[in-house]
Amino acid sequence: MLCFIAGMAGERSGDDIVSEYLGQNPELAQWVDTFRTYCETNKQWVARREFILRNMEAFPTVKVGVPSSSLDRLLSLSMVWVNHVFLGCSYPQAVMDKITEMGEGIVVQDAPVHKTMKEIMTRGKQSAAESDADSCAKRAKLGPNELDGRPAGRTNARAVTQKSGPPPQAPAEQQPFFNRLYKAVAWKLVSAGGFGPNLDHFEILRSCVESCKQTLSCVFVPLKDITGLPAGRTQKEGHVCEIRCQTVYMGTGYGRDESAARAMASKEALKVFQGRKVTVKICRRRYKGKDVEDLMLLDEQPRSQGFPPALSYPFQAEQLEDGSS
Repeated sequence: MLCFIAGMAGERSGDDIVSEYLGQNPELAQWVDTFRTYCETNKQWVARREFILRNMEAFPTVKVGVPSSSLDRLLSLSMVWVNHVFLGCSYPQAVMDKITEMGEGIVVQDAPVHKTMKEIMTRGKQSAAESDADSCAKRAKLGPNELDGRPAGRTNARAVTQKSGPPPQAPAEQQPFFNRLYKAVAWKLVSAGGFGPNLDHFEILRSCVESCKQTLSCVFVPLKDITGLPAGRTQKEGHVCEIRCQTVYMGTGYGRDESAARAMASKEALKVFQGRKVTVKICRRRYKGKDVEDLMLLDEQPRSQGFPPALSYPFQAEQLEDGSS
């Protein structure tokens, strides 16, 4: 296939050549079309289909109609490539180098242009500098007794109670770590042949977290001890597991025992990493019958249902020293 396209590259577009080749090989055409996902546009699928066909020769064990680990790896790399081209996703440098090499020669008409992380960070620093400059200018206009809206020199300390919940700055503080974890998980799943039901989900998640110099926290609760279950649920055997990392909630799972519950919670946590990015947010959920604010790791997909109730809550009220007039 690669030789066929290369020989015709100077005459017609890759799309036309691929379409002609598949027209001459209906069995191959029917087989490769089974790999199209429901969410792919025609433009995305045409590009990814060419990527797959061009690179089949590099995976000699890939045979039409025969499942194999090599096929899984090729399909995973094709998804990584199309996510990079059309969505601007970035991956570890070794993966980026690999898909760049494999995608050489594929022409995507009117491909979207994405800002690099360096450009985004540069713009962010410029905005922060401008904001600091404005703040300094405003403070310079205030009199010595007008700073902070009260006369200077009167700061009587008193104890106040901070409400339970994560501080407002927590998502911004946690986000850099989960950006690194996102890349570690992406690379791990590529090397494992892609996300699927037969993986050791807990081991993948654990190894990725530890590669980022952190550890997972697992909380187990017997199902019979959980209140507020749907009225129709009569099953009371088994355990529920909640997974967190650095106090951020990642997933909940149910199983016949703690090991099975942990595996299911890990699978749910890894599902979040299948999108374009992950984001740490403060969300409201239930904990011991009360509404609380919690740190959650989310993807970009809209949620049709609420979050499962929390099994643990690492945010407690604290006594702080506050200055008052």
